[in-house]
This record gives sequence, structure tokens and C-alpha cells, in this order.
Amino acid sequence: MDYEGQICRAPMERASFMLPVMVGCSYNRCKFCNLFRHLAYRELPLEQIEEELKRVKAAGGNPKKIFLGDGNAFGLKTERLLRILERVHAYFPECMCINMDATVTSIRMKSDQELKLLYDHGVRHLYLGIESGLDDVLIFMEKDHDLAQAYEAVERLKRTGLIYDAHIMTGVAGKGRGQENAEALALFLNRTKPAHAVNFSMFLHREVPLYRHIEDGTYLPADELENLKEERTLLKLLETELLYDGFHDYIEVRVRGEIPRGKEKMVKKLDQVIGTYEGGKALYSFVRGECPDLTRCGSGDCGGKHISEKVWDMNRKDDR
Repeated sequence: MDYEGQICRAPMERASFMLPVMVGCSYNRCKFCNLFRHLAYRELPLEQIEEELKRVKAAGGNPKKIFLGDGNAFGLKTERLLRILERVHAYFPECMCINMDATVTSIRMKSDQELKLLYDHGVRHLYLGIESGLDDVLIFMEKDHDLAQAYEAVERLKRTGLIYDAHIMTGVAGKGRGQENAEALALFLNRTKPAHAVNFSMFLHREVPLYRHIEDGTYLPADELENLKEERTLLKLLETELLYDGFHDYIEVRVRGEIPRGKEKMVKKLDQVIGTYEGGKALYSFVRGECPDLTRCGSGDCGGKHISEKVWDMNRKDDR
């Protein structure tokens, strides 16, 4: 596959055939995200998309599940999506499930009739970057929606038959707000009932707009211990049935399972990890270069090489 950029998709799609239909993300304004910053967004020619379908078929592939990449493929115009879907089914008529990332705005821009048409052409799972349950956080991070719009978009998807999966992010609300965000997210997820919830604990990156806020003190990042505690509270409060997958790649912790059946086991694992880090130096996840080049930083131990010394000063001062 001729692929530009780093591959990023939900873990539920790891066995899917990933078909690139665009490069980068058509939105690409979320303050915390570095996945597509270095890419010039463009739609791939239909001829190139079809060549990839031909290549996979010639190699003996017959995927039953296909993921359209890259960021926010659902943001493509309905007419173009339908042309892509028609080509997919022409080469792989047994394909039963075509999934992709979406935004609340990309859903709002499509009529109910368009949503139904896409469903009828095989679209099933849409992965929505909900991130936070707090409106002020969504505004600050320049997400493309508020909570009311997210509720409305999810309801419209469900009426059509489309399946909604939520991407969320511990740490996104900043230092001291983890518990507040956990409670708000739990309320949102319990009401909207996603099939899956994938929790990517937030990391810091020098090359994204959020870093400027860290440097000028308008955003204080949460450390990994607070992120773990936020996730524990979230799990305790979740009541709806869903598959949960939580990542803390930086400290190499992952909890996953079914809610509510596996909740107790996941919470117990988090309790053990929290006990390991309780009372120690604050650790912050920091990405140097392109994801996922992670650099381990403790409270000021990096000497300012990886993250501004001012950040450590702010956090130490705030802890006094």
C-alpha cells in the first residue's frame, strides 16, 4: 500500500483492510493533535483508490471489513463517498462492513437521507472524537462541536442504523480537572451508548498549538497519575454496555474489557498501577518528533531538554 503519513486507527480495526481515500485530516485544528500537522490535506484520485482495490484483489484478498483512511473520511461529500463505496463493492461484493473516522460536524453536514443512503451502501461504524464531556474544554481545544451538537449527531446516527464508537481522552481537561471530566464523560457515554469507547490518554507535543498554552501558563497539563485516577473514576461510573479500551502508552498501561462485566477487573488493575505511582515524582507524557516517539520525563529531571522548564515550575508552584 502506498501510504502517506503514519497509520492511525482504532484497535477494533486492526484486522480490517485499510483503504486510503485521503491524505491527512480535513479539519486538523484540534489543539492537542499532531497526527496530521505535517500533511497537506488532499483527496486521493478515484483512479488511485481503485488501483489499491485491484492490487488487493489480485493478491487474493477478500476483506469482509474495510476501514477508509485517513482522518475524518466521513467528511467527504456524500456523492464522492458513494462512488468509493460502489467501487469497493464491485471488487469485494462480500464486504459487509465499511467503517471510518467522523466528526460531529461531518455528520451535521449530511441530511438524514444521505446518512441512510450511506448506511444502505455498507457504512456501519463511525468513530467520533468526543474527547471530553465538558463544553469549555471542547471550545478551548477547538473541537468542531459542543455537547448539544454531539448528542444530536449521535441520535441521528442511531435513527439511521449507523453504529457510533467514541474516542475519548483522559487528561484533556488539564491539571486538577480529571475527576470533573470523568464524571461528565460518564454521563455522556451512559446517555449516548456507544458500541465501543477508546480512551487515548493525552500526550504533550512541542509542535501543536496546545504547547504554546502550556508555555504561557494558560493550560496546565495533568500528570499520568491524575490521568490514571480519571480513568478509574470513569470506569466506575460507566453503566451502559460497551467494549472499553484504554491506552496509556507512555507508562505502558492498558485496560480493556466489557462494561459492566469486566469493570471490576479493570478498576482493580488501575488501583494497582495507581498504587505504584502514588507518592512518586510526577510523570508527564511527551512526544518528541513524529508519533509515537515517546520520551519519558519526570518532574524537571529532563532539565528542560524535552519540555519547557517553565512547565515544571508551574506545576511545582501549583503543588505548594
